[in-house]
Amino acid sequence: MKACKAELTEYFAGQRQDFDLPLNPEGTDFQKKVWQQLWQIPYGQSRTYKELAQMTGSRQASRAVGMANHCNPILILIPCHRVIGADGSLTGYAAGLEAKRYLLDLEKGKQEK
Repeated sequence: MKACKAELTEYFAGQRQDFDLPLNPEGTDFQKKVWQQLWQIPYGQSRTYKELAQMTGSRQASRAVGMANHCNPILILIPCHRVIGADGSLTGYAAGLEAKRYLLDLEKGKQEK
């Protein structure tokens, strides 16, 4: 927990872009596949649900990818906030859209640290 707190503190201070914590979240094989792809989205960037579906090799599974994001048990560390709607809009986030916007802006350097 101390390492997690330290890494999150660094993240919110703009000093960390990747997490080094050993994570093994529980989920279905498909959910884990989606979560693995979320780690591939670079800091400060976003992908659409369709792009994420393509990254998983399931081109037509945008809705299933959305549900896997919804089941993400470790927000921020598994960066599901980096997934947006096809039109660039913010869509669903367990912590709320205001939090999602905050995280995306933080990663783009638009938040005061």
